Amino acid sequence: MLARGIFQKRSCCRSGNVFFFCRRLPTSTAEPTEMKPPAVAHFSSAAPTPVKSMFDSSYKLYNHKVHYFSTSAAALEPVDNIIDIPLAQTGEGIAECELLKWFVKEGDEVEEYQPLCEVQSDKATIEITSRYQGKVVQFLHVPGDIVKVGQTLLSISVDDSQVPSDVGEPSPTSHPIESSNESSELRETQEGETLTTPAVRNLAKQHGIDLNDVPGTGKHGRVQKEDVLNYVASVINKPALVNPTSVKPTLEPEQVFRPMADESLYQDKTLPIRGYQRAMVKSMTAAATIPHFHYIEEINCDELGKLKDGFQKQNSDPNIKFTFLPLLIKSLSMALTKHPLLNSTFNLEKYEVNLKGSHNIGIAMATQVGLVVPNIKNVQSLSILEITKELARLQKLAKENKLNPEDIRGGTITLSNIGAIGGKSGSPLINVPEAAIIALGRTQKVACFGDDGKVYPVSLMTANIAADHRILDGATVAQFCNEWKKLIEKPELILLHTR
Repeated sequence: MLARGIFQKRSCCRSGNVFFFCRRLPTSTAEPTEMKPPAVAHFSSAAPTPVKSMFDSSYKLYNHKVHYFSTSAAALEPVDNIIDIPLAQTGEGIAECELLKWFVKEGDEVEEYQPLCEVQSDKATIEITSRYQGKVVQFLHVPGDIVKVGQTLLSISVDDSQVPSDVGEPSPTSHPIESSNESSELRETQEGETLTTPAVRNLAKQHGIDLNDVPGTGKHGRVQKEDVLNYVASVINKPALVNPTSVKPTLEPEQVFRPMADESLYQDKTLPIRGYQRAMVKSMTAAATIPHFHYIEEINCDELGKLKDGFQKQNSDPNIKFTFLPLLIKSLSMALTKHPLLNSTFNLEKYEVNLKGSHNIGIAMATQVGLVVPNIKNVQSLSILEITKELARLQKLAKENKLNPEDIRGGTITLSNIGAIGGKSGSPLINVPEAAIIALGRTQKVACFGDDGKVYPVSLMTANIAADHRILDGATVAQFCNEWKKLIEKPELILLHTR
């Protein structure tokens, strides 16, 4: 029977029969729902519970008490208030994030401000904390899922004192918590997915299993944890019976099924573009609209190497390691002071060039989750030692995938030290909206003629400067590069002009 409201049930007994008396509640307090007759009348009063509409993806919490009944002979316990925890806006322009991992489990008690999970956008990795104290009821997503901003991550059961005053209003982005297995199955069937729980989906994903191939032994064909484990065991024991197309290879196919590891290396794969890789896609797509030109110069790093070695000999802090890069960053900032046009952005709509007062120099870093460009803020005001410490901090966070949005936001020019990995030279693309980027090749010993006509070994580094030709011309970039080269080849000038 399809009713337009929630009905209160009362019972009375006459001649051993059970009768139901129903009274319609005001239609403004409930959504349409499907009512099913029970087998046994068992009544209880409960605290406010979510009411799910068949035609709406939101739910409401009501302040009136309702009576409900169960077909179970066990006594029913009151249901606490359920609060949906959505993915909040993690930064400007962020529409979705990848769920990396959960810090809690279903059934755990959580405290206010306790970390719940870790998500990654195309700009940074963020921890989501709880605004409430309560108990984790259900996860709506598993690690690896892409969650849009506003969608529910999980649901928490809280007491009455923590229920928000506006909880009665429907949330357009929240997902309902179903109160029965039938409701949950209905939702999954509508989505065309195999009936199972998020935990089982995650287990199947770890083993590279397609749940459509796993026979479910649960109610209505629901796939349970034991079904997945039994299927994995059968595949390992009988590799010849496995259809290779039914196994989805992961990034490390040799860890899926060892008997099939060699074959899977030569199968087609589909790799998702997520996190920092998405940021690179957007930035490089935008860079394709900019007219680039490249200026290449070779720089003698002999004196710079001596200064670096001298710093390291006088270094008493085991946590600090001096390299070329902090010296190159500081000298770059000093060159930008004389040629500020390279530290700018271009507004095409207004035909304006915005000169940036701060030298926020970005350092391209290759990580396991993609290329990321954090920047060192206000280099013009930092000493070489301060730059060294800040660079080490950013490198450590990038390696651990824990960079903050503030570490990535606001760069004004980028250095790509490709020589640290290998390669004599590279042709970089501008990191939009910046006006220039510099790729540094590896430093190598080469034979060069001196002023006396003799041949000497010299440590040469190749610098390739890519510039936005809409606002920068060859002469401007050449003058800038000459100034920077002079500071690198005579590093005592860095100390002379450092404020």
